Amino acid sequence: MELMTMNIPVLALRGLTVFPHMNLTFDVERRISITALERAMEADQNVFLVTQREIGVELPEEEDLFEMGTVAHIRQVLRLSPNSVRVIVEGLRRARLRRLWHSVPYLQANVEEVQEETVSENLLHSPRTEALLRQAWNLFADYAQLAGSVPEEVISAVMDCREVGYLADFIAQNIPLRHTDKQEILDEMAPFARLRKLISFLARECNVLGFEHEMEDKIRDQLVRTQRDQILRTQIRVLQNELGEGDEEDEVQDYREKILALKLADEPRDHLLKEVSKLARQPYGSAEASVIRNYLDTCLELPWNTETRERISVDTARKVLERDHYGMEKVKERILETIAVRQMNPQGRGQILCLVGPPGVGKTSIAISVAKALNRKLARLSLGGVRDEADIRGHRRTYIGSMPGRVIEAINRGGSMNPLLLLDEIDKLGSDYRGDPSAALLEVLDSEQNHAFRDHYLEIPVDLSHVMFITTANTTDTIPRPLLDRMEVIRLSSYTDEEKVQIAKRHLLPKQLAEHGLRKSMLRISDDVYRVIIRDYTRESGVRQLERRLAAICRKTDMRLLSEELKRIQVNEEDLPKLLDCQPYPPTVHTEREEVGVVNGLAWTESGGEILEVEVSVMDGTGKLELTGNLGDVMKESAQTALDCLRSRAADLGIPKDFYKTKDIHVHFPEGAVPKDGPSAGIAVSTAMLSALTERKVRAGIAMTGEVTLRGRVLAIGGLKEKTMAAKRHGIGTVLIPKDNVRDLEEIDQKVRISLQFIPVETIDQVFAEALCPAAPMVHKEEKGEPLSVFPSCESSVSDAALRQ
Repeated sequence: MELMTMNIPVLALRGLTVFPHMNLTFDVERRISITALERAMEADQNVFLVTQREIGVELPEEEDLFEMGTVAHIRQVLRLSPNSVRVIVEGLRRARLRRLWHSVPYLQANVEEVQEETVSENLLHSPRTEALLRQAWNLFADYAQLAGSVPEEVISAVMDCREVGYLADFIAQNIPLRHTDKQEILDEMAPFARLRKLISFLARECNVLGFEHEMEDKIRDQLVRTQRDQILRTQIRVLQNELGEGDEEDEVQDYREKILALKLADEPRDHLLKEVSKLARQPYGSAEASVIRNYLDTCLELPWNTETRERISVDTARKVLERDHYGMEKVKERILETIAVRQMNPQGRGQILCLVGPPGVGKTSIAISVAKALNRKLARLSLGGVRDEADIRGHRRTYIGSMPGRVIEAINRGGSMNPLLLLDEIDKLGSDYRGDPSAALLEVLDSEQNHAFRDHYLEIPVDLSHVMFITTANTTDTIPRPLLDRMEVIRLSSYTDEEKVQIAKRHLLPKQLAEHGLRKSMLRISDDVYRVIIRDYTRESGVRQLERRLAAICRKTDMRLLSEELKRIQVNEEDLPKLLDCQPYPPTVHTEREEVGVVNGLAWTESGGEILEVEVSVMDGTGKLELTGNLGDVMKESAQTALDCLRSRAADLGIPKDFYKTKDIHVHFPEGAVPKDGPSAGIAVSTAMLSALTERKVRAGIAMTGEVTLRGRVLAIGGLKEKTMAAKRHGIGTVLIPKDNVRDLEEIDQKVRISLQFIPVETIDQVFAEALCPAAPMVHKEEKGEPLSVFPSCESSVSDAALRQ
């Protein structure tokens, strides 16, 4: 039998499916759908109804519609408003969407009628068919009983129907299945398979409704028990009052006595007494009475008028800091200055300190040492990931489960009104639709305002002026400017390798020995082994990874002492891979010989300084500049600036004036998986480009850092301390630095300054003079006039620096 195709208006349905031989009423509001109805009414009143795959699509295309739909006849159209009509349709037969001709001003498609499979008379009256029908009837009866909203006429029609395919369509049309489930039934041409799918959907819906009823019964039982308990408590309370055994008055009087004993200021005292009076008027067991009791208990638990006796002594603080921390002289000095000011003026308002540095350099431990030195209680607030303003200011009492903010909770936990509050990871604060917690901290960290801090839950002023605040952060870039302006920033730099050796010997190893049950004589580690662990097995600014390495050595020592019956273990360098269960980190890629187009740059990372090799290759081409190595935008702009700087002085540098047209330049930074950014590689890129263009070799044992401008000036950079430590660690002998960074040399470790030769530079020409081997003179052959260039070694030329350290 040949199937008929037709071009017909299309009505895209959202969350709705129409089956053949079914009547359905629904509202239409989209303009393309109303226009499609109008075109259908002008013709034979037939329309193709097809369901959208996604309900949210406003203007569907062909891929947004299911393939199978229903050709329906429009029975009636009722206009409800200019933009809405109500339509009654009757499904005629299944049809398949072949092609959507157009989507504006209405949907019109070419559809093909689908012939459903017929069922023979013998199969229709077979026992298998009867079993399938009975299963469908029973499941539908269970569903109707559980749902309780199925009309009686629908139930009667289902029970009287014996046509397999029609029964599946009828039930699917009259129960609230998901539109994707209904579409599966519409797509199925075989009547028996269609009914089996419907039976599986009915079984699932019956299970879901059963769980819903079970949960409703549990909730109803809980409410009944709660109401019964409340009635019994009320009756007990009435009986106690009749017998004169009530203690409500005693409770209210007890609250009043506690409030008066605190000797609070007028405002908080009057507010709390008002709450007590409100509690006295509440009926027994009311929810409001429980809220008031919790509020009064929270307020009375605060350490009002309780302060620890502060021990303000610069000498004591110095001893504590020196005992607990090695190095960090400038940081210790700045903290001691703050303590000295408090010693001279105990009533003065203290400054809020912000310790900024990489992870693991001792920011939190310094705050703990300050609390010990001052004899203050310490309360730590971790602000990492806090996004809700209520975490700082608290929740208002109108909310169920409300509580004070973290600041009040920390003071309560500290047990005094003058604790040291450590606000950890203040740079990790977030913000969203619930508010900005950094804005709530503006009042907390402002010494001019925090004498009357109001928590949303307490609603009474709390004096925070005697609290000492110390905050920690890894960077100031993510701290809002108004908040940063209220704090004095103290920067903690990375530890040098020598500092790490001393920290490991004095603090880390004794701590790990105690934790692993070892005596000092059982494990020996020399300074050279410490240096190997730090250099080859850690990559960090602080000492956390170093401590984990020492813990691994202690664990292996425990095993060996128990299994091999040894009395002492001496750790050697060759034992480290086995003791640490890992291989050393590969050395940083850098050149150690004279090469063309290869320069050692210096980079700063969160784990300290690193050597950053720059490679430049020049090839014949059309003037393209290729930058590779996972570079950021600033670094790409720095490379372009370096190239333009060379172009502007090509004649002076001996470069062909048209090199930017005839040569392709490829700049590569090795270790391409590591992101790189920043302008401090400018002079390294310029030097590598000039070396590659002129084939002049770069001196061995030299590294450089500095930003370059179009005019060839060398600008200052940051992280000089970490960069110079990286140069020393990798055997570099000479470091070129911007002249403006000479003042930063005072911060560098004395051993590093002695082992390195620093050459300050102001212009890129000075960089070229110090870094590049001199160009050989051009010798002409008399017979041919051909130039012959000879490139001697750099050992024959020694440059004079304007300043050497």
